[in-house]
Amino acid sequence: MDSASLEPSLYTVKAVFILDNDGNRLLSKYYDPELYPSMKEQKNFEKNVFNKTHKADNEIAFLEGMTIVYKSSIDLFFYVVGSAQENELMLMSVLNCLFDSLSQILRKNVERRCLLDNMEGVFLVVDEIIDGGVILESDPQQVLQKVSYRLMSEPAYGFVLFDYITGNLEGQADKSQQL
Repeated sequence: MDSASLEPSLYTVKAVFILDNDGNRLLSKYYDPELYPSMKEQKNFEKNVFNKTHKADNEIAFLEGMTIVYKSSIDLFFYVVGSAQENELMLMSVLNCLFDSLSQILRKNVERRCLLDNMEGVFLVVDEIIDGGVILESDPQQVLQKVSYRLMSEPAYGFVLFDYITGNLEGQADKSQQL
């Protein structure tokens, strides 16, 4: 089997988006620039998907030539979109990995407010699972290890700012003495 025959199956995810229970976008990533090139087209697609799925008990929908797998939790809807030919089980494994990873990061509080308070981690999770439409990882434990490593290794500017605002500069002084 040569690599050319494997290529089409690599780019399995066309889009990932998370909507609130009113159908408003909280996060979206489109990996196929041809699919919905403008923000208006993307939001129209998301609205159509939401209208078709938010009252349904299914986990899969077919709309506008796309295969869409989805899941809801409290006031959130999670969607993974692939082409009509895409394997639903593959898309479902991405959706489950996304949901399980976020559930861990959000300490089981998979709801709108918690998600919005942790958007940096949410974006990191999505980026660890999918890169340019290619599925990198479908094991939530692997995703969480990579995300926690990235969060730990990047400087926490928010904490430095918080320390500065609250006047807690001891930590800063210790660091400057070490230099």
